Amino acid sequence: MRQEIRTFLGGSPATTREISQAVRASEKEVLEHLEHLEKSLSGKGSKFMVSPAECEKCGFVFQKRKRLKKPGRCPLCRSTAVCEPLFSVRQH
Repeated sequence: MRQEIRTFLGGSPATTREISQAVRASEKEVLEHLEHLEKSLSGKGSKFMVSPAECEKCGFVFQKRKRLKKPGRCPLCRSTAVCEPLFSVRQH
């Protein structure tokens, strides 16, 4: 399944929901695989890329967030309207 996810992310950036639909797995399962891919791709000629989540209301970008899961709410305006992070794999 990790290979399927890696191949899918080689095309264009995708959210966990889009990935889960493409590989027919739950979003929770996809997040676990993404965490593993993030660690394993670093030394294999590929780079795991994360475009951080962003608040739709005030524009706050979750730059320093380590977790891959979508944040529940914005720390500035407390809005729950938060765009999901996007994931991709780039070849060196």
